[in-house]
Amino acid sequence: MKRLRAPKDSLAVSSSLRGISLTAFIATVLFMSNGALAQSNDAEALGTLTVTGTNFYENVGYTRRSTNAGTGLTLSQKELPQAISIVTEQRIRDQNLNSIEEVLSNTTGISTRNIDSDRVSFSSRGFRINSFQYDGIPTLNTDNRWYFGEGRLNTAIYDRVEVIRGANGLVSGSGNPGASVNFVRKHADSRELTGSISGTLGSWDKRGSTLDVTTPLTASGDVRARFIGGYEEGGAHLDRQDKRRTFGYGVIDADVTESTTLSIGFDYQDSHTSSPTWGGLPLWYSDGSETDYSRSFSVAPDWSYYDFESEKVFAEISHRFDNDWQVRVVGTHEETDMDGKLAYPYVEGTLPDRADGSGVSFFTGWNRGHREVDSVDAQASGPFTLLGHEHEMVIGGSYSDQTNDYENTFISGFSVDDFNNWDGSAPNEGWPAFEPSEASSTRQKAVYTASRFSLADPLTLIMGARYTEWDGMTLFRSLDSQSKYEVTPYGGVVFDFNDTYSAFASYTEIFEPQNYRDASGSYLDPVIGKNYETGLKAAWFDGLLNGSFSVFRIEQDNVAAALPMSPGQTETFYSAADGVVSEGFEVELSGAMTDDLDMTVGYSHFTAKADDDSFNINQPRSLFNLFASYNVPQKRELTVGGGVNWQSSLFAGDLSTPAGIPSEFEQDSYALVNLFGRYQFTPDLSLQVNVKNLFDEKYYSNVAGYGVYGEPASISSTLRYAF
Repeated sequence: MKRLRAPKDSLAVSSSLRGISLTAFIATVLFMSNGALAQSNDAEALGTLTVTGTNFYENVGYTRRSTNAGTGLTLSQKELPQAISIVTEQRIRDQNLNSIEEVLSNTTGISTRNIDSDRVSFSSRGFRINSFQYDGIPTLNTDNRWYFGEGRLNTAIYDRVEVIRGANGLVSGSGNPGASVNFVRKHADSRELTGSISGTLGSWDKRGSTLDVTTPLTASGDVRARFIGGYEEGGAHLDRQDKRRTFGYGVIDADVTESTTLSIGFDYQDSHTSSPTWGGLPLWYSDGSETDYSRSFSVAPDWSYYDFESEKVFAEISHRFDNDWQVRVVGTHEETDMDGKLAYPYVEGTLPDRADGSGVSFFTGWNRGHREVDSVDAQASGPFTLLGHEHEMVIGGSYSDQTNDYENTFISGFSVDDFNNWDGSAPNEGWPAFEPSEASSTRQKAVYTASRFSLADPLTLIMGARYTEWDGMTLFRSLDSQSKYEVTPYGGVVFDFNDTYSAFASYTEIFEPQNYRDASGSYLDPVIGKNYETGLKAAWFDGLLNGSFSVFRIEQDNVAAALPMSPGQTETFYSAADGVVSEGFEVELSGAMTDDLDMTVGYSHFTAKADDDSFNINQPRSLFNLFASYNVPQKRELTVGGGVNWQSSLFAGDLSTPAGIPSEFEQDSYALVNLFGRYQFTPDLSLQVNVKNLFDEKYYSNVAGYGVYGEPASISSTLRYAF
């Protein structure tokens, strides 16, 4: 796909801008300089931007001018009173971010933890991310006990990924207050035949191909279709492991009238991993010394596997009225299956002997799960006039129904004679028939509204609320059900200093139902996440470059706290406590630095405590991400770039270890350096090479009672032909 950027002749950037260093730009985002970069209309400092015609793209390199995330209103990033990161298609391509895990690992303020080789958990501001939307409608709140392969989803079908940090209950309903993620699918946006085909080769026998084709279905182009499909295999650095992934996506977009559009689509993704790990490596030998295994060493039996399959059907219809109001209805049906036959090394109870590798035992488990999600969202939005000013409003309603069914079976565990040299051989006979494990269902019905009021020329106020009826039922040994009714408020104010800089403050909430009971047997009220945020934003060159600096405080109320147990008591009861607080700041700069340089750079830091004790210490407190691409002026066919990801140390504390073994473990801070280059042989044919973890840093991506190594250095090359 061609680079999405305003035409060269409409973007004039002064020579003084080209000489400004990265340090100066970071200082600009922090708003510590008010001299040469004070005004966007000062041609000597920032240059000028002239827009000609109407074909001026919203996606521009590494940023995007407008978004509906957070409020449902169409706002520029500068007008949104919350921190937001948008990972565009161009950046996904340059950085070779082929999976959701890779996208979120390179997003400002998001930390990822590899629970094992196939499962991953995402966190922001100290809280796990479990709120995801597709095309703006909430379709999934993930349960941390069961994993359906969300991190493995291929990104080829997405136009962009939008991450709102902080509580986002106005749009997402229930969830944690750390962040919410919105995946925006691609559409058939060309009235003539266009597309691309690519092939990839990489480390550890990685190979794959992707086809992306858009074609008109009628002579006028009013009805168009797009298909994206691909296959990849290999790319696993662990012994005995192999990975395969297939994906397909089709969408038909139709201009029913000049004011009405209809979209119907299907999304299929399937992944298989042979010999995946369940858990990770021992952190210590039985003598108390630290282990140092090879990163290719695997704790997976040769018979284990993990399969994930998802199917999504969606439809959208929108109509724009003459008064600029618009009605949009989106619906989706999703079915996802998980099948994992695994073995887990019980490293907290038995540790390997340094000399002969004896002393490690395994548990087994064969788990299957099926999830279905039905969601629909209908909304109307547009301008209105009040007291001589024009304002904007969105009003809508949503419904979602999610069911989950799980079953499992086990065989007796086994011991390994020499774990240090284990080849994966293990007993695999006598699995009993599957037994139901758990069944659950949740239903959310909600109505919501938000308005953006122009109080004065420089001042706008955004107010909104969401009323949610939540019903949940769980069958696990016994049948439990509960119902919750919550009003989630939203408030924000934005003050524009000028066309470039603005200040904002906001208050947002989100709620999360919980299954803990008090001493009377009643369920505790939902956990309420409150997000207070203030900061500064800037947009240069009419939104080609966006910057933000935010300071936040998150409070979680009604958090379950275990009560002391009485003699003979068999069930733990809980009380609601207001004790989890996360505070910190984030800074991000993303977009076009010059005609030839795109960059995204971000830094985040937080502290989190629960009742004066550190909270979630296995998450890094500080994160830094940088990635840039540079089109060499002297040789336009060549684009080069790279970046670095750094994170502070993380800990595993209060571990259940045998006597004489440390109960805490620290992974020191580390930095991963990445490079890329692309050569455009012709306007249609290019070769791109990406190197990840250039210096082959050895580190644990996750430490708990065990450790999971991050990926070693790797290289991949992609040949792409566009037509």
